[in-house]
Amino acid sequence: MITANDFDVSAAWHVAAPYDFLRRLRREQPVFHSEHLGAYVLTRHEDVRAAYGDHRRFSSEGSLTISRSLAQETKDVLGEHGSFLSSFVANVDPPTHTRLRRSVSRAFTPRAVAAMEGRFRELTEAAIDRVAARGGGDFVADLAHTPSAKLTARFIGVPEEDEEFVKEHVKDWFQLFLSPQPPDRQLVLARSFLVYLDYVDKLVAARAAEPRDDFTSLMTSLIGTELSHREVVELISTILLGGNDTVPNQLGNSVFRLLREKIWPVPARAVQNAVEECMRIDGASLGSFRYARTDVEMHGVTVPAGALCLLSTDSAAHDETVFAEPERFRIDRHNADAHMTLGYGIHFCVGAALARLQLRTALTVLGERLPNLRLVPGPPVAYRTSIVGRGLTALHVDW
Repeated sequence: MITANDFDVSAAWHVAAPYDFLRRLRREQPVFHSEHLGAYVLTRHEDVRAAYGDHRRFSSEGSLTISRSLAQETKDVLGEHGSFLSSFVANVDPPTHTRLRRSVSRAFTPRAVAAMEGRFRELTEAAIDRVAARGGGDFVADLAHTPSAKLTARFIGVPEEDEEFVKEHVKDWFQLFLSPQPPDRQLVLARSFLVYLDYVDKLVAARAAEPRDDFTSLMTSLIGTELSHREVVELISTILLGGNDTVPNQLGNSVFRLLREKIWPVPARAVQNAVEECMRIDGASLGSFRYARTDVEMHGVTVPAGALCLLSTDSAAHDETVFAEPERFRIDRHNADAHMTLGYGIHFCVGAALARLQLRTALTVLGERLPNLRLVPGPPVAYRTSIVGRGLTALHVDW
């Protein structure tokens, strides 16, 4: 019998195929305590959505500061930076959240996002041009990451010659804070993270001294009035994570799903809904952490004040009470966008419109340029080990 004790976030199935397990728990133990995670897990759609919208009971404050999972020696190396993201917009409650989000939203107006579509199309075309003659390759390494990483770098103001540096250090940051690692590996990643943090700090200082037409300059112009220097560093660092990791992971997951379902190329009229259904069924984000501010009674379980909670958006997106036949991919699913892969309520991802634009554009351009894309037979694909993210290590394809 599957029990809550089987929820092991270090196991491959936790990312690759948790759905039979989560389905049973939604029915029998919709709120349970995971010994492996050291947190209570909310699995039903209605409960996850309600928790997202109730910061008075489920606080975001400190929820991304997960250095609690690190060895003491690693914490000593990180020093004050073990609490990195302590002032990031997704890691605080109102009124601080309201102030930070208002500042960041200035750069993500509908007009600003729409203006990036042409540039992202060009970057995707260029990535295809570089590998098209090969006839095949690793979709993750060759096509999924570079366009998004380059667009994000340009948006932030990272010089082109520094893009690879940022990409490698962002990968280390993800592994350090969001993926279980042995103590010796933690130390290597911690030192890499400090190098990366120093780079972003210097970028902020440079743009404060000599502003340009980029996000960093816009945010540094608000230092002293709306934002602090540290808040700007954390905002920039996290947006770089999204562009170098989250969006590329979602694209890889989406293409893998569409090829398995033999829906390629995606019809133009269906691209928008295909993006939503892919995020629902194979989301790059598995959930978000919160802290219970008070004792919370849910389904006969008392979540004690101060307890860490995981809002499992992955489980919520497969809740059969909301999504009919949730394990079936339906490109025309009428409520596919009811997933919470991009958050919900006040913590709905500020860059969601840009992420969706990139996914729609990528599927369109890839379908036009590589209409014969197909999976290469071989060993089962593998996902990175992660507490809260889903991303393929590789995806071998022909075209």
